[in-house]
Formats: sequence, structure tokens, C-alpha cells
Amino acid sequence: MRAVRLSVVTAAATAAALTAVTGCTEKSDAKGGDAIQVTAADSTCDTSAKTVPAGQVTLKIENKGSKATEVEIVFPDDRIVSEKENIGPGTKYTLTAEVKAGSYEIACRPGMKGHGVRQKLTVTGGKAAARRDPRLDKAVAAYRAYAQEQADATLPKAEAFAKAVKAGDIETAKKEFADSRLGWERTEPVAESFGDIDPKVDVREDGLEEGQDPATDWTGWHRLEKSLWQDKKIGDREKELAGRLVTDLTDWQKRVGKAEITPTSMANGAKELLDEVATGKVTGEEDRYSHTDLSDFKGNVEGAQKAYELLKPVAKENDAALTTELDKQFAALNTLLDTYRTDKSSYDFTSYDKVGKDDRKELSDAVNALAEPLSKLAAAVAK
Repeated sequence: MRAVRLSVVTAAATAAALTAVTGCTEKSDAKGGDAIQVTAADSTCDTSAKTVPAGQVTLKIENKGSKATEVEIVFPDDRIVSEKENIGPGTKYTLTAEVKAGSYEIACRPGMKGHGVRQKLTVTGGKAAARRDPRLDKAVAAYRAYAQEQADATLPKAEAFAKAVKAGDIETAKKEFADSRLGWERTEPVAESFGDIDPKVDVREDGLEEGQDPATDWTGWHRLEKSLWQDKKIGDREKELAGRLVTDLTDWQKRVGKAEITPTSMANGAKELLDEVATGKVTGEEDRYSHTDLSDFKGNVEGAQKAYELLKPVAKENDAALTTELDKQFAALNTLLDTYRTDKSSYDFTSYDKVGKDDRKELSDAVNALAEPLSKLAAAVAK
């Protein structure tokens, strides 16, 4: 889940401006091949290269700051090419992405808020790019269709949730809340590529930017969640916000089919979904009032698995041991999650406040066991 972006993303422009290419051989000023060393700190963002050739680019990231940070490749107007959130202090991460010739920025966002500290990155044209494996093009097309399908299915569920809020029906609104979020949770990395939508619909109160007033600037699911479960009341403001939620999700539904999607963004997005689980769902921070975290948890895992399954034919050919491990860990995590279902035919799960410390640790361990090999998927696909 993202903090507020500073500009509105035009999906059509994104699609036109960025197209995945591979195989360019033009030299760059990056040290160690095409890898760019990114050193993030609390007030700095140092990069080892300012120019790379079009195609696959790798960021070797190290956070030397005291706060968790987020590192992104973006256009100057904040359109997101690829990103990695929640890079903890003293930790490292390798991010693989695909970029077309043009002007970009590498952004480090200490605390994962604000505009961040940025360094310019020029991606140059080169020799004719090698043709991409047609199986990857097929995977991208199938994932695009999946993302659109999830957005289309989300809208009527969100409308049902909003209808209950507008009617002042607290109990019905509570019942509709978790289900209205599933499609979003399955495809959240796609939604986040439109940097202005996520802060409107899915930000938590502690994710607001400095200077924002929760009374006027906080909108979306979690603002309504607080009213329903903690405040136990629905007023005119909540009814207005319910309508705004539907409007913002309709905007997402219209844009999602034009989102820029590449094989590496699919792989990185799958890892981001697991990171969402580790930093929000397992801790109970995501749905802190409703305690419907396990439903979101399941949605994140399903979305990650969908991206993986579509990329698996190529990944298996390049790294069979990796896909064997991923199959094993996805199965283990899904089996564990299903033990918390209260209705095996639905997405009703045990209220997360009823899940004890030891059980939460078991869930966290299962997430970590999957996240580690999943972090290698992008590299396997890009070989």
C-alpha cells in the first residue's frame, strides 16, 4: 500500500512510453555490467550509473539509512516502471526491470513517504533488440486479462458495500467489506502503477503524508472500516466517502486494461504481494479495525500465484530448481491459510484478532519461506 503520489498518471501515456525489450548490447556507465548500485540513506540516494542501454536493467540496492525505504524506477512525472517497497535498514535487494529508451529517475523514499530523493537515469537506444520469447508475451496478455477481470468483478462488490454504507446499514456493510477488496488485493501492484489511485482507496491513517489531515484527506476502504468497527456509526461524511470509493474504483477499472505490464513487472509484483502480506497482514496492521486480514492475505497470495503460474513455463526452463521450490512453498502456504477458513466454499476466515502469537509466527514463517525464492523469479524469467 502506497503513500500519496504527487501527480496523476495517464495510463495511455504510460503504455505508449514504456515497452519491454531485451537483448540490447550497448555499453553503459554502470559498474559490474548493467547493474546499478543504489545506496539509499535517510536523506540521500546515490547511484553508480546515470546511463544504461534499453532492455533489462538491474538495481543492486542497499539501505544504509535508519528507516525502511522504497526504491523505484519512475518517469519524472511519477509514472512507475518498477519498484521495491519495505527495504529495511541495513538490508540489500536486487531489482530487475525492463526499460525502453528515454528519461527516468531512480527514487529512494525513506519511510516510504513523500517525493523522495532522486537521481536521473538516461536509458539509451541501442542495436536491435532480441525477440522476446513468445511465451512471455502470452503470459503478459493473460495477466492483463486477469487484472481486468479482477477489476470488473470488484466494482459490483464495492457498489454493494457502498450501498450498505449509504443506507446506514452497519452490519451489512461489515459483511460486504472484505469481499469488496479481494480483486484489488489480488492485483495491487497493477493498481499501484497508477500512483494516484492507491492513496485514495487503500491508504491507512498512518500512511498519510505529513501535513495531511485525517478528517479531510483520509479516504477509501480503511477510513470506512474505522467508522464501521471502531466508531460504530455512519454519518454524512461516510456516505460521501462510500460514493467516492466507487468513483475511484471505477477509474481504476477503466485504466487497468491499459497498464504497462512486462514479464519482470509481473514477477516483481508477485514478490511485492508477498511483501504486503509480511508487512501488513501478518502483523494485523492492514485491517486493524475489522480484523479481516486473512481474506486480504489470501487475495495477495492468489495474485502472486497467478503471476507465477503464467511465467512458470519460461522460469522452469531457466531454473527448474526454483520452480520446484516455488510450487512447494505456494502449496504449503495455501494449505496453512485454508485451515483458517470458517467456510470452505467462501473467503470467510477466522477474525485475525483470534489468531494467537504462535500461529501468527507460523504464518509469518510460511510467508518468508515463499518470499525468498519468489524474489528470484524476475531474474529467472529475464535469463
